[in-house]
Amino acid sequence: MTSGTLTNTNEKGHNVSKQKRRRTAKGAADTSLSRINNKGLKWFRRHTQADTDVWSLCEWERRTAEISDDNGRIVFRQENVEVPKHWSNLALNIVASKYFQGKPGTSERETSVRQMIYRVAHTIACWGREDGYFASEEDAKIFEDELTYLLLFQHASFNSPVWFNVGHEERPQCSACFINSVEDSMESILNLAKTEGMLFKYGSGTGSNLSTLRSSRESLRGGGVASGPVSFMKGFDAFAGVIKSGGKTRRAAKMVILNVEHPDIMEFIECKYREEKKAHALIDAGYDGSVNGEAYSSVFFQNANHSVRVSDTFMKAVLEDGPWHTKAVTTGTIMETYRARDIMRKIAECTHACGDPGLQFHDTINTWHTCKASGPIVASNPCSEYMFLNDTACNLASINLLHYLQDDHFDTEGFSFACETMITAQEIIVDRASYPKPEIADNSHKYRPLGLGYANLGALLMTLGIPYDSEEARSIAAYITALMTGRAYLQSAHLARIQGCFEEFPKNRDSMLEVMRKHQKAVEDVPLPETPTLWKKALFSDLRSAAEEAWKEAVALGEKYGYRNSQATVLAPTGTIAFMMDCDTTGIEPDIALVKYKRLSGGGTLKIVNRSVGEALRKLGYSSEEIKKISAYIDANDTIEGAPGLREEDLPVFDCAFRPLKGTRSIEPMGHVRMMAAVQPFLSGAISKTVNMPHDATVEEIEKTYIEAWKLG
Repeated sequence: MTSGTLTNTNEKGHNVSKQKRRRTAKGAADTSLSRINNKGLKWFRRHTQADTDVWSLCEWERRTAEISDDNGRIVFRQENVEVPKHWSNLALNIVASKYFQGKPGTSERETSVRQMIYRVAHTIACWGREDGYFASEEDAKIFEDELTYLLLFQHASFNSPVWFNVGHEERPQCSACFINSVEDSMESILNLAKTEGMLFKYGSGTGSNLSTLRSSRESLRGGGVASGPVSFMKGFDAFAGVIKSGGKTRRAAKMVILNVEHPDIMEFIECKYREEKKAHALIDAGYDGSVNGEAYSSVFFQNANHSVRVSDTFMKAVLEDGPWHTKAVTTGTIMETYRARDIMRKIAECTHACGDPGLQFHDTINTWHTCKASGPIVASNPCSEYMFLNDTACNLASINLLHYLQDDHFDTEGFSFACETMITAQEIIVDRASYPKPEIADNSHKYRPLGLGYANLGALLMTLGIPYDSEEARSIAAYITALMTGRAYLQSAHLARIQGCFEEFPKNRDSMLEVMRKHQKAVEDVPLPETPTLWKKALFSDLRSAAEEAWKEAVALGEKYGYRNSQATVLAPTGTIAFMMDCDTTGIEPDIALVKYKRLSGGGTLKIVNRSVGEALRKLGYSSEEIKKISAYIDANDTIEGAPGLREEDLPVFDCAFRPLKGTRSIEPMGHVRMMAAVQPFLSGAISKTVNMPHDATVEEIEKTYIEAWKLG
């Protein structure tokens, strides 16, 4: 096979060098590779038929997409939009307002979900065909049809930048997640501001660790004292506040991180809390205190998440009540000494007051790092699910888990097929995307990290009649996550055979294979819950077997051919795309409440009861009449607590993140942490997740939650 280089730069920045450094496997073909030959990927039809147009597989209708603000004023309206009949109005409103291309009211404006999905799926399939991913034109066409089906029937979705830009821009920005480096110079600081601004413009988020910047306690080379990272954060925050993400009403997303040994760490910990106090004073004086109101728009640090980067050494010092030294960035000399517990207490106090800062566990993250020879992981994207090397990017996709639940059975084959399809599409995107600076473009080719994940786990568990905070739920989530990542890496190994492993794999071969084997071993460590229920036994057994087989093949094939991608999976928040897929719950989250209220255009509200409740009650053995009475009680009281005929032992199935006004129950904070600990060993990256604390939670409880999260890994 030939090697070539094609570079292209447009007004957005830099695309990755399209270097097809393909490696031909030596020796006889592996007979286990039933979906590959020496020419490329073979694809087969699972959901579609060769003689049937994929668009004809669902019914279509015309509707009006309309969104109003809190005052009932219409802020978006598009009439006569063609939409699949099975899509909700919420899903329609999301895609029409956020993802349709073209100026509203013009002939260039997209008017159909069909146009939008075709724009993305067809473009990706064409790229794949042109770049040699498929064995034949027919395989590329089958891939396009199957990808279209997954998107059309809400089985999966790409991250927002793909919908914003693919098929519209020649070199589209496709990654939602970026990590940017910064050096201790004014030029680098200002370059970071520019890079972040361009990322926000095209719909992406970015994170940076600012610990490389000298502190406000250190001198400048030319005399005087440095401003310190917190001062520069004000400028970064201001840009994020005025740049709408993707050119839409979507807000910019930003993460700022500081190491716990940085001399300005206490100022960093307190900075958002201090600004929140100013906002509260403005609200007390009569200013608008809403999210977009004048009070919060007048203070700093409202456009970024803040996280403190802590080491195992620091956490042990907290437990042992030891000292902690901050050290000068420029010389490494000790600047100040604190009690480690005082720093942790200050973190908990500020989190209690305003939700920030969070914690990132540096040593835990790097234990699972696939590319240790290339340097440590020191930062993350804004939502913290993507953790990798500086100056890298990751495009995300998520699968709707509820579509793979068939009565008591989880369709492991269908789910595996979706994983393979989406990870292949994400891989194809890498070389055709645009990146904001040459370093990210170069690293995107060298490492090719991807972020496949899922949504609707909470609804899946409730539908099965299994409490979110239970051993059974954690085992199911762990097995599904293990299966997803195993299948993603197996497909990555298939891709490596035809396209070559990622460029930096040889240097990182030992560490990557070590991590792959850790993932494989972790499947064996998942508790197999004991249950007398036959369908549960079969469910657990099937999921475990599928996960074990996926990892067995993924490791064996990776040892032979390497992997095309340095990372494959994360669990993103899936905020917008979860609504697009009509999910009841987002990402790994449980439902926030059984009953929610949606404001309607023109005034009024709509009560929405979780659709999984009826299925859960049926699964738990309640009769139709009992379900009817319980549902009526929920509708009248906004809680299931006290419902007629509901057994006490079944209440945990319906626990949600928020405590209902007329109830007393919710998932306890450690229930969220335990779920994260259950699935984390099966992810390349991390998890974007909220640990909901009750309103009366104490500072001590927050501190304990942080410490337990570290202990659980």
